[in-house]
Amino acid sequence: MESFDFPRLVYLSILGSVLVLWFVVQGRESLGKLMQHAAAWGLIFLGVIAVVGLWQDIRQTVRPTQSVISDSRIELPRAPDGHYYVTAELNGAPIRFVVDTGASQIVLSRGDAREAGIDTGSLIYTGRARTANGVVRTAPVQLDSLAIGPITDRDVRAVVNEGEMAGSLLGMDYLRRFSSVEIAGDRLILTR
Repeated sequence: MESFDFPRLVYLSILGSVLVLWFVVQGRESLGKLMQHAAAWGLIFLGVIAVVGLWQDIRQTVRPTQSVISDSRIELPRAPDGHYYVTAELNGAPIRFVVDTGASQIVLSRGDAREAGIDTGSLIYTGRARTANGVVRTAPVQLDSLAIGPITDRDVRAVVNEGEMAGSLLGMDYLRRFSSVEIAGDRLILTR
């Protein structure tokens, strides 16, 4: 605690103690009822503190901000974890990507590659990629199509990661196809 917080804490403790003592003295005939009311108000107080502290997460869960996709513009909201996510149709299959400016390529997890119709059993892992978890092997693949809303790209190069991944990454090879990539407020805006 900082030095200016300690006197305030002492003051609030004394004030709280006086209020609790006053309630106990006033309600000594019905102490059980007083304790019920005190517990109810305590739970209400804790509930209000929890709602205020978790408001951003609650708001995102109850009413998630949606992506806005038009003919030449994609707006992605920032997720509670700080990342930007987009669902793209990869060879016709919906795949959720993390938009990752730190990744140089489109990197698919093996599971997402299978979903997109790629035979992961016949892949040859000839490439290497440096990740936060170390060096991993990658296999080059050619995607028939990658579509986000009405924006469709054909014959797109990507790699399949041999290691375990929580999801696939939409890297700079794809982002370079846009004329503008900007962050405005809590939104990532991609413009063709």
